[in-house]
Amino acid sequence: MPKKILVVDDDKNICEILEFNLKNEGFEVECAYSAEEAFNKLDNSFSLMLLDIMMGGMSGYKMAEKLRAQKNNIPIIFLTAKDTENEMLTGFSVGADDYIPKPFSIKEVIARIKAVIKRVSQSAKEVNNTNQIIYENIVINLETKELIIEENKILLTKTEFEILTLLAKSPDRVFSREEIINNVWKETPFITERTVDVHITRLRKKMGQSASIITNRSGYGYRFNISNL
Repeated sequence: MPKKILVVDDDKNICEILEFNLKNEGFEVECAYSAEEAFNKLDNSFSLMLLDIMMGGMSGYKMAEKLRAQKNNIPIIFLTAKDTENEMLTGFSVGADDYIPKPFSIKEVIARIKAVIKRVSQSAKEVNNTNQIIYENIVINLETKELIIEENKILLTKTEFEILTLLAKSPDRVFSREEIINNVWKETPFITERTVDVHITRLRKKMGQSASIITNRSGYGYRFNISNL
């Protein structure tokens, strides 16, 4: 069965271009020209959403934030004319799976869609031999995909959780940014080392006083350093 994509953008020309090309790639496509319209169309049949950030009415950021608050985990790729580091931080913090600045190439969009769908599918099929990783007051529940610090649940995005789990499973190892990309994003193209830094920054911020457990070794990469507990 073909994967179904919801394209959300108030620029009808962009919607038409994306719809035409995605259909040629074998996807089913529906378009919405506002976040409000997208909420009315969205159901469990969609595999991914391409979401513009700057729209009249509700912004793409706000829509993503509301979806994640409702425990809706549909993969979201932001399309935006804004490509600053702060914009990336905001996008990933509200639950985006990827972020593509405008103007974009159709080939790049298609490649990223396929990579995100594949990554989500692989994650859903993973079977863990143990359900939890525990270091003193930090509990990483691999079954419920939750981080618990001192009995407080910390809401992480899917990518943040995968980075944390990767590091925590091998606490004595320093992972280079390239290794993190290869493990977390796998075949996703166009992911830069700066994207890793953005996610680590968000993850540390959410971990509060426990943030020091994730350390950076200059020139090498990141480590889950249990000696800092």
